[in-house]
Amino acid sequence: MTFLYTARGKYDNTYNGEGMSWGGYIEWSKLTHLTELVSLDGMLNEILVESDYDNAEDWDFIHVVGQYQTGFFTTEEYVLRKLKTKNRFNFLAVTIEPDQDCKNIHIENFVFVGYELLDQDFGISALTNCGGFDETFSPKEINKYGLIDDFENAYSIKKQLLINNPAEHHADTNVIAVWRHRTIGR
Repeated sequence: MTFLYTARGKYDNTYNGEGMSWGGYIEWSKLTHLTELVSLDGMLNEILVESDYDNAEDWDFIHVVGQYQTGFFTTEEYVLRKLKTKNRFNFLAVTIEPDQDCKNIHIENFVFVGYELLDQDFGISALTNCGGFDETFSPKEINKYGLIDDFENAYSIKKQLLINNPAEHHADTNVIAVWRHRTIGR
């Protein structure tokens, strides 16, 4: 299993940045049980790593799948070195398309928080930024962080999203397991 890393902006009731307020997001999404969104969606939880795309050495750390930059990086050190200045953020470890339940996989100093379903462009969350796919999953299947807790359910939702919405670009997803660092960025 390959572990990758990223740093994302926090999105919760203390959010005061650009874009939709936390209250506005909760009203729009109808995900009233969220305490914080720990998403890999670049519009909701901005990527805080500033790579130098003109520097060949940076490309050694930028994870690409096909033609898409994923927003994930190959080492913890690179993410922390290239981190934009932020007081609070989510320092995350991820694995794309895990082949086993990750709930009990221990990564030192990280806690497993759930599974994200991110589109094939690695940009938009089908769980929290598509207005809901009511024919495929209900808000109660999403945990307090905007993720899916259960491995089997994450893959079931992935399959049903595409069956139920074959023409919807954001319904063709990657299952991504997510762990959050216990102290960095907290």
